[in-house]
Parts: sequence; structure tokens; C-alpha cells
Amino acid sequence: MAEDAWVDFVAGWCSGAAAVVVCQPVDTVLTRYQAGSALIGAQGSTNNATNIARGLVSQAGIKSFWRGSYAMIGAVPFQNALLMSGYGLGKRLSSEENVIWGAFGGGCTGGVVQSFLMSPVELIKVRQQIKPQLGALEATKIVTQGLLSPLAWKGLGATLLRDGIPHGVWFASYEGAKMYLDKTIGGTPYHDSFTIPLSSGAFAATAAWGVGYPFDLIKTRIQAGGTGGIWETAQVLRSEPGGLYRGFSLKLVRAVPASMIGFFMYEFVKGKMTNQAE
Repeated sequence: MAEDAWVDFVAGWCSGAAAVVVCQPVDTVLTRYQAGSALIGAQGSTNNATNIARGLVSQAGIKSFWRGSYAMIGAVPFQNALLMSGYGLGKRLSSEENVIWGAFGGGCTGGVVQSFLMSPVELIKVRQQIKPQLGALEATKIVTQGLLSPLAWKGLGATLLRDGIPHGVWFASYEGAKMYLDKTIGGTPYHDSFTIPLSSGAFAATAAWGVGYPFDLIKTRIQAGGTGGIWETAQVLRSEPGGLYRGFSLKLVRAVPASMIGFFMYEFVKGKMTNQAE
């Protein structure tokens, strides 16, 4: 059991690192788009993703797309390791006929646990992404100095809502899609180590963010400088174009490739480690 947990942890760490490096530019544009009214008057804060990207380049060049990546590269691999560990544990503790429910329970548990890591980290990332003049060390210092104050945990409630049940949906959808593809394309040339995790990862991301995206939007708006709580922020967002799904298509542009890369890397590294141990 301990060896299996270590394999899940290492494979999850690798998958998280790969996803951050590839998808961070889209995340930066998305964060500024979600921030909306909190960025009015700032260059690159329009309602058009293309104009946001152009504004970022004109402000600080191509490197601006990776603003906030230091915090995420440091935390997301560990976050993903926690998630994958919960996923693997849930599957191992469940019976074969209930493996999807095991994946769901493990995903929900891992999602809640990692929220306490990611909420302050994402606050640092959001502050950097909406304030080009704020460096990584300065943003980190502002947040970490107040770890025992409400400032560092701003948006935690929305983060818990975004990362609890939606992560259960993510893993359950992945497991269900993987089982379905195993049955339907088993024995064909498409039944390989690439097609199934990539396809299942894409489906899982779409399903999970369909459930959790409103809370991600609420979290970002609060962390970007909003003064209200979850309910108040939701009411404000509902009155804006796109409502609680403002920027959802852009989120999928980031989340679907990240999920595909993440699950593929997880399955790849886990397979290599398992084979070496045998």
C-alpha cells in the first residue's frame, strides 16, 4: 500500500509540473479576463482575450504570459501529487464494481485537502497576474506575512467549493471514460497508452469544469480585489455578460490540454515505476 501511494505521489507530481509549464500562458490571460471589473483602467483589461494578450505583451513582453508561474510551478506539482494520491487510494479501497465511486470519493478528499495549500498560492499568482509591477518575491511576501490573518486566505471558501466535488467529478469522469474506451476500442490499433488517457482526460476536464467553473470565477474575482463574499460576488457576476460562466470557453482551452497532459504523464510515469518495481 505504501509503495503504491509513493508511485501515485511521484506520478502526480510529474503530471502537475508538465501541465503548468505548457498551460500557464492561457491561465494568465484567463485570470485577467475573470478579474473583469477589478482590472478596469489597467492595460490589457478589456473583455476580449486577444486584446488582453496583446496588452500583456506590450506591457512586459512574451515573458508576461508566465507571470505567477513561480508560485504555481512550486505548488501545483505537489497539489497534483496530493490529488493523484487521493485518486489512487480511493480506487484501491473500493471494490471493482464501485471503482468509479472510489475515484469520486478519493478526488473529493484530495481536492479539499489541497485547497488549503492552493488558496494562498493562487492568491499570490492572481496578484502577480493582475499587477504587472508586482514581482514574485514581493507578492509572496505580502501573502506569507499574513498567513495567520484573513488576507492570506482570501477566497478559501470559493476554493473549497471549486476543488471538492468538482475534483471528484474529474476523477470519476476520467475513470468512467477510461473503462468505456477499454471496452469499446480494446483489441484495436487505437487501444494504446496514448489514446485512452488523452481522450479520457479531455472528457474529464470538460465534465469537472462544467460543475466547478462558477466557483473558480468567484474565487478569482474575490482574490483580484473583490470586497464581497461568495454570495455577493456571485450576484455581481450574474449581472455581467456571460454570468457565472464568463470565460468558460477560455478555461477549457487551458483545462482540457492540462488534463490530457496530466493524466497521460501520470499513467506513463506510474507504468514505468511499476514495471521497474516488478
